[in-house]
Amino acid sequence: MMYAAQNCAVEWSYTSGKSYRDPFNEVELDLLVTGPGGTEQVVPAFWAGGQTWRVRYASPEAGTYRYRLRCSDPDNTDLNGQAGSLEVTPYDGPVALLRHGPLRVAADRRHLEHRDGTPFLWLGDTWWMGLCKRLAWPDEFQQLAADRAAKGFNVVQIVAGLYPDMQPFDERGANEAGFPWEPDFARINPSYFDMADLRIAHLVRAGIVPCIVGSWGYFMDFAGPRVLEQHWRYLVARYGAYPVVWCAAGEALMLYYLSSGDEAEAETKRTELRSRWSALVRSIRSFDPYGHPITIHPTRFGHDQVEDPSALDVDMLQTGHSGYTSLATTVDMVEAALGHAPRMPVLVGEVDYEGILESSREEMQRFLFWTCFLTGTAGHTYGANGLWQVNRRERPYGASPHGTSWGNTPWDDAYRLPGSAQLGFAKRLLERYPWWRFDAHPEWVEPHAAETSRMSAYAAGVPGTVRVIFIPAEAIWSVFRGATLLKDLDLDTQYHGFYFNPKTGVEHDLGAVTPDDRGQWVVGKPPIFQDWVLVLEG
Repeated sequence: MMYAAQNCAVEWSYTSGKSYRDPFNEVELDLLVTGPGGTEQVVPAFWAGGQTWRVRYASPEAGTYRYRLRCSDPDNTDLNGQAGSLEVTPYDGPVALLRHGPLRVAADRRHLEHRDGTPFLWLGDTWWMGLCKRLAWPDEFQQLAADRAAKGFNVVQIVAGLYPDMQPFDERGANEAGFPWEPDFARINPSYFDMADLRIAHLVRAGIVPCIVGSWGYFMDFAGPRVLEQHWRYLVARYGAYPVVWCAAGEALMLYYLSSGDEAEAETKRTELRSRWSALVRSIRSFDPYGHPITIHPTRFGHDQVEDPSALDVDMLQTGHSGYTSLATTVDMVEAALGHAPRMPVLVGEVDYEGILESSREEMQRFLFWTCFLTGTAGHTYGANGLWQVNRRERPYGASPHGTSWGNTPWDDAYRLPGSAQLGFAKRLLERYPWWRFDAHPEWVEPHAAETSRMSAYAAGVPGTVRVIFIPAEAIWSVFRGATLLKDLDLDTQYHGFYFNPKTGVEHDLGAVTPDDRGQWVVGKPPIFQDWVLVLEG
């Protein structure tokens, strides 16, 4: 009998007395787990090197579990039929992520929640290359994780070794044990993932959900569909026991930087890629006994990266890095995604990294978070230029394959950029209210943002409970002229209002808010000229 706590990964190993020349490619091993209610799960095992395989398992339910081993080689008596039992007890530790359990899509198909029903407000950070040795383990990785957890981040988007912005086997992508695959993608390198394990497990202990990106999109060509399917089975085997989100690929339809510029040829290629990514998403779902949410990081819309959008659980967007010109585009894309069928949670997974192109500073990070959330997203992913590719002070990342660098800001300067803290203030404010019940209500404020004018006010909330209005800096002049109105206020409700400074998190109390007999209230002046969040509690 083995023992484990609810939602916590437990691991054990099996060694084959029969030797294989190429065990990774010759042997496939599964653990068949039968739960207290009789339901069976097929849990993939992973090759650990030599003639050894390991199994990781976790369950969100307490009880007694029975298991037995099944091997693709029926003649291997060491890897077939081995059986045992596991007693899972309730988790009573300090990590809220483990208390509440892994994520799933909520019944409203608009937000995510933990397995126990606790709503999950996604605040992600972008560490694409965070598993490479340029972010040193343990000190630097743990330093960064502690900072993000303290600020309220609860997701990290991280690539499982097959990175953007470089050729395969570029030395910048190695960790302390080398590359994730051997040359020519002959077989996996378990030692690479031993080092990755330390980082992934630490994120979970810090209360952060790893959003594991299998590869960048052009690895479908570099490695091919069969290798990526093997890669994903391995990822599910190693990390499925953790509370993760799967991201099938990054920029799934983007061709390699140096590919032909012929557009007709490119569109033919994208059609082929949609088919291949759809097949891989189906494979990921078939490998995963836990049912973790699956998304795909896009060139624009996640739902456009696959033939059948219903294969996805979360629609992730990438909306541009062009500074101010990306702002309106981002809101336009959010509205389009929210109106697309099938209904699913929408997240901006990449936009305007703070500091990219020597622009996109903190005020733009605030605008992007607040406008997207109040329009209807399930959260937001932030990014800092210099952090996503892990620039080192003594050795910047250098040029991308296209020949130009994205910038040399060191990662340990980038993570201190002020926008990250300011999005943490935003998340903490929203978590005081039933944010998962928020609906967009542009009609609550006048003038308000529309397709022709994205720089005006945004409003959302729960009628009778709370109204949240974001007033961009460009719209603050209307407030100072006494020309901004809150509308449709209930005459029988006692409202209390305050201004929330999205830069500092400081609140400025407005006291009782009393509408006129038409249910309107003229918005009073904030203390200084800048963007503000106005909150009315009913």
